[in-house]
Amino acid sequence: MLLEIKQLFVPPGHQLLIKDISWLGYKNILADLGENRSSRVSYSQGMLEIMAPLPEHEVGKKIIGNLVEILLEELDIEFWSLGSTTFDRENMDAGVEPDDCFYIENEAKVRGLNRINLETDPPPDLAIEIDITSRTHFHNYEALNVPELWRWNGTILEINVLLNGKYLKSENSRTFPNIPIAKVIPEYLSMSKISGRNAAMKTFREWVRKLQS
Repeated sequence: MLLEIKQLFVPPGHQLLIKDISWLGYKNILADLGENRSSRVSYSQGMLEIMAPLPEHEVGKKIIGNLVEILLEELDIEFWSLGSTTFDRENMDAGVEPDDCFYIENEAKVRGLNRINLETDPPPDLAIEIDITSRTHFHNYEALNVPELWRWNGTILEINVLLNGKYLKSENSRTFPNIPIAKVIPEYLSMSKISGRNAAMKTFREWVRKLQS
């Protein structure tokens, strides 16, 4: 008897790896899983990973995303946040669902689109991965040409900038070159766990405004 993908159970904090999956098989599995799910999927050259995040993972993802949105709002930069949208390209044989992602420089090119097709549309300018439940697969993002990738491991925020098709660790963000991102994001994420989410967001917004004055 053949199992259906929906019959598989992945406990929170664990991953399921399935090898020798074709591109068509990957797309069929995405369709079977549906869009309203808690699991995330990554695919590269025949290897499929299904991951179920922990609550800590989701908290980090949400708070960091909120902080990025405040930065963009206060800097008066148009953006489009697409969360864990599936991005893939058949000719790259790669697909990924970031924890969060933003169109910033290329926002106008995808504004109002109901579907993103990386065969014709640009990739997001910034992707964020929370490396608490699983490890980020650099090659997926490199294959899709995502210019900047942040990784949060629960303690350190690592900034990676795409250069000649490969990621290099950087002290500065390509998106926010004048903001000490690696320092302030962890600080306010930690504050949110002590003082509360709203208090941390309000204080961070005030800090950004003072920086601009």
